Amino acid sequence: MSASSKNASADSGDLMVDVTPIPLLQDIQDHGRVWSDLAAQYGVTNPDPPWKITLEATCDLLAGDSAVKAYGDIVPGSCALPSLERRAEEDELSETLYEDVPFPERQLLALAHSMIKRGLVDEGELARRMEEVGKRLNSV
Repeated sequence: MSASSKNASADSGDLMVDVTPIPLLQDIQDHGRVWSDLAAQYGVTNPDPPWKITLEATCDLLAGDSAVKAYGDIVPGSCALPSLERRAEEDELSETLYEDVPFPERQLLALAHSMIKRGLVDEGELARRMEEVGKRLNSV
């Protein structure tokens, strides 16, 4: 088996998971900050990050009957990322590429990885949007 792919087993059968690193996500993994650090810095006592509900909703939407593709285009009658496949990919990526990242950041990176590899999100566009958000957050 090549270093760029691994087998993951899911109820829907064997699934090939592309574990080739994605530069943007590697940079986040190497230089990003985790919720527990941010919460401590800002005195937040909620153990869950504010984006966790959005993460869960995104997973649900991707597994639904109408998938959202490429930043808002709705594709009726399609399932962009079935729940069992997403979980199998998340498990494989959590045991390989993102094993050193705490949960729920690990789940977020795994989802972004799966979406980029499936062409649901473009890595460059994601980087641009992250930069926009960072500018807004840091302008306060």
